[in-house]
Amino acid sequence: MMQHFDTGRVRVQLTCADGRVSAVRVSSARPDVAMVLRGRIADQAVQRLPLLFALCGQAQARAAALALAAARGEEYAPRLDPEVQREVMREHLWRCLLDLPPLLGEAALQQEFVRSVKMVAEGNRAGLHALLHSPRTAALHQRLHQPEESHPVSSRLLPRLDAGRSLAEWPRLSARFCRLPDWRGMPACTGAIARRQQTDMKTTSLFSACWRARCDELMEWAAGDVPVGAGGTVSAIPVTPGIGRSLVETARGLLMHEIVLDGERIADYFIVAPTEWNFHPQGALVDELMGQEAGDRDALQQHVTRSVTALDPCVPWELEWA
Repeated sequence: MMQHFDTGRVRVQLTCADGRVSAVRVSSARPDVAMVLRGRIADQAVQRLPLLFALCGQAQARAAALALAAARGEEYAPRLDPEVQREVMREHLWRCLLDLPPLLGEAALQQEFVRSVKMVAEGNRAGLHALLHSPRTAALHQRLHQPEESHPVSSRLLPRLDAGRSLAEWPRLSARFCRLPDWRGMPACTGAIARRQQTDMKTTSLFSACWRARCDELMEWAAGDVPVGAGGTVSAIPVTPGIGRSLVETARGLLMHEIVLDGERIADYFIVAPTEWNFHPQGALVDELMGQEAGDRDALQQHVTRSVTALDPCVPWELEWA
């Protein structure tokens, strides 16, 4: 029986010199899930795998089931999965109504959150549309369009991919790729910001761009106009006989599973989580923090918090001063 284990954490280490951030070190310490799964009966392991993760359980469960089916020869064309989609919307609502307001100096919208989660569960798109356009929530969204003194977003955005297209980029996954994923040799952002392929990336801050993308995905769902490729999209494809890959667009971004079978047991398992994309050692957070003013440590720490929260790691994070 698999037991719950520490899913790891993101560490951000800053070095400051001459009143500026002179070095940024970002690392993601995550356990090797493959070590837990190797040798186990595939059906049992796949059913229990979501228990290893504290967040996005529905997405993890779907990714595991589809990867196993693909390893057995089944292909799954890209489509929106209603359960995963609802999970994405709940996560977005948590972030936008509970986490975002305090970052803007406002009180969390707790009553609105409770009501909106119920609306998503019931499929009440009209009700959610009205709530998202109510004065309090609309005012928050408007705050995200106000000019900010911050670096423009310079990081690359991961394009929309499905399982079939991913094979052309990554014929096979590896343990190293799971730790340090790259898009054609470079780090890239994933999540709502990438799915919507923001066109104003050079003129807006990372903070605003990420939060606006989440809010826009919520409004898109409420309007009933969600394209395949948006949050909640799933797909899977056989890589070779006995090896299957699945892709799921979660609230935080692209989740990839690849399972290798030896008969009915797992020979190997690879998971590439959104956190590994967004907290790459040369990724968006490093671009955002390098060169920031460091004269006021409290202000800098607040900026780091805003930036990390915008990228939304699926594990705890901590800041260290070098």
